[in-house]
Amino acid sequence: MDELLNDPAVELVINLTNPGSHHLISRASLEAGKHVYSEKPLATTLEDAQSLVALAERRGLLLAGAPCNLLGETAQTLWKALRAGRIGTPRLVYAELDEEQLFMNYREWISKSGAAWPYRDEFEVGSTLEHAGYYLGWLTAFFGPAQEIVSSRGVLADHSGPVQESYAPAFGTACIRFAGGLVARITCSTYTAMDHRFRVFGDDGVLSTPDCWDYASPVYIRHRMPQCWQDRHPLRAELLHMQPQIPLVRRNGFAYDKSRELRMDFGRGVAELADAVKEGREPRLSARWSLHVTELALAMNAGDGIRHEIQSTFPPIAPMPWAM
Repeated sequence: MDELLNDPAVELVINLTNPGSHHLISRASLEAGKHVYSEKPLATTLEDAQSLVALAERRGLLLAGAPCNLLGETAQTLWKALRAGRIGTPRLVYAELDEEQLFMNYREWISKSGAAWPYRDEFEVGSTLEHAGYYLGWLTAFFGPAQEIVSSRGVLADHSGPVQESYAPAFGTACIRFAGGLVARITCSTYTAMDHRFRVFGDDGVLSTPDCWDYASPVYIRHRMPQCWQDRHPLRAELLHMQPQIPLVRRNGFAYDKSRELRMDFGRGVAELADAVKEGREPRLSARWSLHVTELALAMNAGDGIRHEIQSTFPPIAPMPWAM
């Protein structure tokens, strides 16, 4: 670590350590004069996350945070459709991030390096801090800073299985209210069957995609029809369920490890930060945005029925140039 931070050739540190080490490693890197890209969350407490942002700003360094799926083709296509008013005024969002890790052979997962998957750390951190950011990032970029959040959570398993006393709840859900009045319900779990759907309900229609972890996930639009027209039309039932596909803003041929099963390009956030350093601008996944996403995830993980007024905010994020 000391050798890395004392090397003048190193300009940017990518912090992929376990969540409990994020604050310590990022702080040391910023104090050494390095720009930092951190895995989610920025820190496991709001105070530590705030201190990292303040430190980066004092030293004139850039701090950015995962997740970077906002930079994918699917997210940028959804965002473009929302900006164009394709479904009128959006009022409600349903976002699902459900997995079934607890019932898989997770103790046997081995990476290509030979390292075992750190399931104990994953379960201690919990599905909310590990996964909610994928959709919290979309929601805040599309609709701006959140104002308040009310959450609930549960363990949903006995202690004879993989869940132990120190493990975080395997289920979390929250309702988030945004400045314009839009409400989003987000759910994370490692207990259910896999479900990654994202749906935005507007006055004139519904936008949806089946998977935020696939940068080439198709985007669908379904338009609402006036009731009087529905009643007259002989094919109203079929037409109500038609969901034309919106072409993605550009083709995405990325496949992780030459596999079609995982199409999340984790390097995009790092590349975007590096471009921001070279261009002398704020990164899209900025420190203030990352702090906001972290605050929401921590509030969502805090307990049952607790209402949090969100303190943090961030400047508007620009879409990718190829999605304009």
